[in-house]
Order: sequence, then C-alpha cells, then structure tokens
Amino acid sequence: MSMRTHYCGEVNEHLVGSTVSVAGWVHRRRDHGGVIFVDLRDRSGLLQIVFDPDAAAVFTEAERLRGEWVIRVTGQVRPRPDGTANANLASGQVELLAAAIEVLNRSEPLPFQLDEEVREETRLKYRYVDLRRDVMQHRLRLRHAVTRAMREYLDGNGFIDVETPMLTKATPEGARDYLVPSRTQAGKFFALPQSPQIFKQLLMMAGFDRYYQIVRCFRDEDLRADRQPEFTQLDIETSFLTRDEITDLMEGLVRELFDKVLGVKLPDPFPRMTYAEAMRRYASDKPDLRIPLELVDVADLVADSEFKVFAAPATDKEGRVAALRVPGGGEKLSRKQIDDYQAYVARYGAKGLAYVKVNDAAKGRDGLQSPIMKFLPDATVQGLIERLALKDGDLVFFGADKKKIVNDSLAALRVKIGHDLKLAKPGWHPLWVIDFPMFEYDEEANRYVAAHHPFTSPKEGHEDYLATDPAKALAKAYDLALNGWEIGGGSVRIHREDVQSKVFRALKIGAEEARAKFGFLLDALQYGAPPHGGIAFGLDRIVTMMCGAESIRDVIAFPKTQRGQDLLVEAPTPVTEQQLRDLHIKVRPSDAMKVA
Repeated sequence: MSMRTHYCGEVNEHLVGSTVSVAGWVHRRRDHGGVIFVDLRDRSGLLQIVFDPDAAAVFTEAERLRGEWVIRVTGQVRPRPDGTANANLASGQVELLAAAIEVLNRSEPLPFQLDEEVREETRLKYRYVDLRRDVMQHRLRLRHAVTRAMREYLDGNGFIDVETPMLTKATPEGARDYLVPSRTQAGKFFALPQSPQIFKQLLMMAGFDRYYQIVRCFRDEDLRADRQPEFTQLDIETSFLTRDEITDLMEGLVRELFDKVLGVKLPDPFPRMTYAEAMRRYASDKPDLRIPLELVDVADLVADSEFKVFAAPATDKEGRVAALRVPGGGEKLSRKQIDDYQAYVARYGAKGLAYVKVNDAAKGRDGLQSPIMKFLPDATVQGLIERLALKDGDLVFFGADKKKIVNDSLAALRVKIGHDLKLAKPGWHPLWVIDFPMFEYDEEANRYVAAHHPFTSPKEGHEDYLATDPAKALAKAYDLALNGWEIGGGSVRIHREDVQSKVFRALKIGAEEARAKFGFLLDALQYGAPPHGGIAFGLDRIVTMMCGAESIRDVIAFPKTQRGQDLLVEAPTPVTEQQLRDLHIKVRPSDAMKVA
C-alpha cells in the first residue's frame, strides 16, 4: 500500500468527506484548548492536521511530535471552521481530522530554524536543511521549469540532445582547466570540459545539424557571485544558418522561456547594438538598459587644455576621457555622496573622479562649480555645456585614464548612481551586442588572445586583418545581455581549415603547437565541415535573475563557496599516499598540502 494518497497541497475542498493519507515533515505544532494542530509540510505545501482528544491513541502520539519529525497521517478531509480559512494555502479551505498516525522518523533539533536568517557558511554546511526552506524549494522548482521550457522549445525546433565527454583534453586560450590524472596512462591527464565547444562543432561536421545539451562545465578561475567552479549552461549549435538567423532563433527561445515561466512578454524583436557603440555609450559590453544614464566622449574638447589630468589621456590612443551627466544630480547628491563615489571608483583603478556642478547653465563658466574650472579654457567649457546639453541642477562626473580604467570605473558608477537615485526602469530589457573584436592584446604575454574563443569566425571582409592588423578584425560574435548581466554568448564558427590556421597564427600558436593541441579539429575541417554557429546560455545566471536572488549559489542545489569548497561533504580533501602512487603523482611537501 502506498504511504500516501495525496500531496499536502493537493488536499482541497473537492476532497471534503474523503479519507486520505499524507506524509511529510512536522512544520509546526500547536496546542489549542485540548486540540492539537500540526502543519504538515511536503514539497507541495502545507496541510493543517487536527488531532482530537476523543481519538485517544492518536492524540497521545500527537503529543510526542516535535518539529521536523517525519510522519504519515490518515484521516478525513473536512472544511475549516468559519473564519479560519487560509487563502494563502492551496489547502487553506480544509483540514484533515487525523484517524491514524505513524512516526516514520524523528529529528534532532535543527542547526537553525527554517525561518531564521543565518550565515551562508552554515546554510551550505547543512544544505539538506537549507533546501527545506520555502524560498529554496521555490528556486529549484523554478529552475526545473526553466530547463523544461528550454527543452520544449528546442525539441519543437528540431534540435536533438547529445551528450559530450566529461573527460577530455586540456586546451589553451581559456580559463585554467581542472585536470584529472590518468591511472592507466602514467604522467598523462584528462581535463574537465570548460565547455563542449569543440565537440559540438564536430557534431555539426557529423551532420547532426541542430544540437543542444544542458551540460555541466568546469573552470578553475577566481570566483564571484555569478561564478562557480562547476556551472551549468544550455549549449547549442546549428548548421547552415547565418548570424541573424541564429540570434532570431535564440531570441524566440528566450521570449518563450520568460513567457512560460514568469508570464513576462519580452520585446519582439530584441534591440541590437555593436560592441563599439555599447562601449561608447555605456562603457560595458553588457549594458543595463534600465539605467537611462549615458557616457559622452569629450577627449577632443580637452586635448588642448592645460589640465594634464585630462589632456594626457585625451591625446593617448590608449586613453579615454568621458563624461557622465546625472540630471538633477547637483541637487540630489550631497558632498559626502560625491566623496563616496570617488572612493567607489578607486576600486576599479581610477585615481580620481573629477566633477562639475551646474548651478546656472546660461551663465557659462560662471554658472559651473568645480575645482577643475580654473584649468579649462572658455571654449572647452562652452563645448562641454553644448555637447552634454547641461541643465540647471545637473552634475557631471569625468573619467580620464587608460580606456580600460575609464570604462570599468564609469560603467560601475553609472549603474550605482542609477540605482542610488532610483532611476532604473522596471522590467526586463534584453540587448544583443554584436561585432565584437576578434582579439584582445595581452601586454604581459606580448601577444593577442581570442576575445571570445579561437574558433570564432571573422566578419566578412576582415580575414586579411588576421595577418596584417589583428586589432582591426571584428568577429561574427554576439552576446545577449539582460539587465546588466550577460546571459548568453556565441558566434558563427570557422568552418575552413585555412582560416582556422590564420587565426592560430594571429594568436602566435605555431603550426606544431596547433597540430599537437587541435590536430583533430584541423583534420575535421578538411572533410566537408558545414558553415555552423551556436551559443551558450548561463542557466544558473538566468534562474538567479528570474528568482531575484543575489548569487548563483542560491539556485544551485549543492554549490561551492567563493573559495571553491564544498562545506557539506568537506571537499576538496587530502588523499592517501596509495591513491597518489596509483595515479603516478607525487605531492610537494608543504604545510598547505598534507597527504592523509
């Protein structure tokens, strides 16, 4: 016989008069005038159980119950007395009069109460308790709804789910790999996949045409709120589709996902913006379009000024001078807040944060208030007033330094001020960012590195730049940004061996190294590789945003800490000498690395 006939949340007014059996955890126990009430909890919700003293044996057993005990109850469904219904519960119109009870297991006092605010370390150590909380139950059920909606859309559009290897080959040009030593091949290592990138390309070469996989990926990199050493992405690849056809198809996926899971209608179509425009206007390749503030370049206006703080980066090809106008900021922001913003941008490498307060724009220089005014000629001041369209009460912040420092600091400042002043528009604001650079220059390594990955195709007409001027080469790459987060990124791939070899040469990966690391791919490209491209969506990030959670750790059942530790099972851990010998590994002796 089944332990239960119904889940707690399924017991409603339609079952009045019926005998049902339910099972779950004692959420709350109350004694009221000789009657015992127990709120029983399972994954579907709560059900009020009533224990009447007239049923002496059952009542006596109920007196022993404590929080989180696991019990099974059989009884008759009856309406709640007038005035006691709970509209917030699916079962809130009824209660169960207990006729029989069975204690399936007892519970020690919990390390924390389910409605208690506790440190994340404690929650992760006792994750099986933490996951009992309503908010965590909701998040993981929503995650399930997201993955189900993804599969339904992709299955309906002719995609097939194919698994790719978890043990693969270490590759360059990405994050650090997690290495797995081979016991049977002494001194050799597998790597856990950073993504299924190459395998999904090989599937296109094999003729599968449309592939997807909800797949675990691994990257040994510095951790933040939106990163984990292992994470999940929706991985997609298609053949014989252009960039715009791919992004249109994926746009349909995201729209349907938000509609089905949240009941939210996203724009149709999504707006598109080049990487260059995004960096110019927002200093970010994933701009938060909820914030109406924009940056304006002013290098040409200050290049001839005596103010070297502005003039030096204005005349440096690697520099940038940009202004961020905050409408009404001069009236809304105190001097302390301005000082706090100066300290805030320092964390992004900014040496300072010049500002101008607009008291009366019509008066020109005399209407502006700032310590830097004495360094700026009249023509520069008037040019700033006109280009920034300054109005009375405005506040302007300036960034002047290397491009990266200015972009990082002003991008963060823009978002912070936008939220501080409650300027952010409500809702969801997606944006396709396209035409990314093919390469970024690594000054330490003195070479170019792939901005996306080395298998991304150059834009039409940009192949020659691979050899002559890699900095000018643009890629058929595209990212999908949503409210300031990158939720997906992809590209059209290289499908010709000669182009792939050109890219390797631009990255200073010689023919011998390319053959050693990517020989199988170069070979495959010579055997009828079709034009193909794809994208990967960060599943954890999407669910985090949908839940309104602060970290992707809050939507992963068993996450790692920011230090990459699993507090629940206490991993990673030392291993025995025998295990190391079996794997042909010798650990260097140190205080930090002790063998069990």
